[in-house]
Amino acid sequence: MRIPTDLDELTALFEKLGAREPASWARSQLEEGIPQLQRFLFLRQAWRNVVREGDTDWIQGEIQRAQQYPDRPYAGVGHALRRCLDKGVSAQDLNDIVRGMQAECLFNICYLLDDPMLTEKELVDFGWGLFQVDSAGNPIPPCIGGLHESVLGTDPTGREMRPRKEAD
Repeated sequence: MRIPTDLDELTALFEKLGAREPASWARSQLEEGIPQLQRFLFLRQAWRNVVREGDTDWIQGEIQRAQQYPDRPYAGVGHALRRCLDKGVSAQDLNDIVRGMQAECLFNICYLLDDPMLTEKELVDFGWGLFQVDSAGNPIPPCIGGLHESVLGTDPTGREMRPRKEAD
């Protein structure tokens, strides 16, 4: 894919892809040389793996899977959810807890991509990164870094993981 190098074109692409403040993303990419399109797309896709706000249907799915396969990996999630519901915890509260923890995990993984946080002195120069790749799978510089800095800003709700007003 050819990435637009014109501000208006790139802004339009960010807007089409659903970015809030698309001109800001585009301007940063063109003026600062930061691969913002790749950063945005990675985070957009990552957020799709976080439970959606207000969607509690997944809870019954987890409970049913745990009942059907009680000893499979992750079945403990369904068992715990059933116990919580039985004790009167609302499905929305469970959704808020899981969504918050998943978003925090996303932030931590994005931070880990920039800083392996290895403490062993033998590994002081060890690292990794997230790169766009060409059609043969070869990395295309630059490294797509600083993802953790945009995790909250790409929260699909637009509230940067702050509680809903009616959540009290």
